[in-house]
Order: sequence, then C-alpha cells, then structure tokens
Amino acid sequence: MTYRILILLTFLCFIPVQAQENLEEIVKTKVNEVIKNLDWAGIDKYNKQNELQISKSSPDAVFMGDSITEGWSVFLPEFFSNNNYINRGISGQTTSQMLIRFRQDVINLKPKSVVILAGINDIARNNKFYSLEIIAENIFSMVELAKINGIVPIICSVLPADEFSWNPDISPADSVIKLNTLLKAYANNNQVIYLNYFDEMDNNNGGLRVELTSDGVHVTEKGYELMSVLAKQSVSTAFK
Repeated sequence: MTYRILILLTFLCFIPVQAQENLEEIVKTKVNEVIKNLDWAGIDKYNKQNELQISKSSPDAVFMGDSITEGWSVFLPEFFSNNNYINRGISGQTTSQMLIRFRQDVINLKPKSVVILAGINDIARNNKFYSLEIIAENIFSMVELAKINGIVPIICSVLPADEFSWNPDISPADSVIKLNTLLKAYANNNQVIYLNYFDEMDNNNGGLRVELTSDGVHVTEKGYELMSVLAKQSVSTAFK
C-alpha cells in the first residue's frame, strides 16, 4: 500500500492541476486509511497464539524482543518447545513498540519470568531516536510492569554491534556499550537479573564474533546455541 501511495504522489507532478486536485484527495484518503489500520506496535502479530496460550499452563519464560529474538525460533525452535518458553520477538521493533505490546504479549500470558532483549533497533534509528536514557527507561518500564504483575524480569545486555547493513552511516559500538552500562547499573541497583550476552559474544572491538553473526547484528545458529545456554541459566536463577 505504501509503495502505491508513493507512485501516486510522483504521478501528481505530471498531470493537469484540476486532475491533480482530484487525485490528491484520493491519495489523502489512502494515506489516512493506511495510518488508521497500521499496527505500529505489532499487537496483532501474536493475537491468536496469545488467545490459545492463555488457556494453557503458565510458561516458564516469555522472551520479548526484536528480530534477534524472533529468529531464535527459526534456528533453534526446540529451545522454546523443550523448555516451556514462549517467543514474542518482532523483527525491526524498538523499545517503544515493545512497551506498548508488553501487556498483550507478556503480562496476559502470566509467565513466571520475562527475558527482555531490546534496544539495538533504537540505536539503528528504525523509528525516531530520542536518547539512550529514554531507550533504557522504556526497558525499565517493562521491568517494573513485570514486577507489579508477579513476573520475574531479566534484563539482557544489548548484543555487540559495530555496523548496520541497513543504515551504514551509524557506528553503533559505543552507543551499545553506553546503553548496557545504564541497563547493568539499573539491574544492580534494583535487584534485577542482568543477562550479559555482550561479554560472551564481543570480538574485543565492540562487534559480534564472526562465527556468531551473519551481518554484524543478526545471530547464526552457533550464536543462538551460546545464547540458549546463558538464557537458560538466567531463567533458572530467576526461579531460585
């Protein structure tokens, strides 16, 4: 739909004024229709699965995140099915989007714990960038919502990243380290489990080790195998 609108806008430049006015009205209507029906936060993505899950026993953990979390079920689906874990990752999402859908995709499922891996798409400026502090605060808000609802929160470090293939003008390594510093300090000050993927996956230059990534951000099967070990340890700690 968005591409069609762009084509229509381009076409406006090459038609008579009267026809332009009529077509502008059509384009305006189409744009409003797209905006009205846009599921910006991705609340609808897992709607059916959530309805089914609510009738079942509580999962031991919900994994909330972006494409790195979503891809986990592609490479290692048994990690979730064998451990009573639920994957609620959505590719491309920022912390603002995750915060909006946190009730539907986490709280309503009544899990024992939630593993929150978020922030890299904020740094990549997939949506409007505010500040590292606001990115961290979005994650803190998810943590506090979990606590209020009797769910043990686990804050993940953002994975190392030194490049974005889709936004090469950004050099993310320093921002990732600064965001992780904020997350770790909050976790320590509030008795929250901090799952440190960064130190185990860093290539010593702020990027992912070459065998763990396909593009500098997304994770290979070997990367998920490592993350699975670390995540399971943290979930076990949450139960203690």
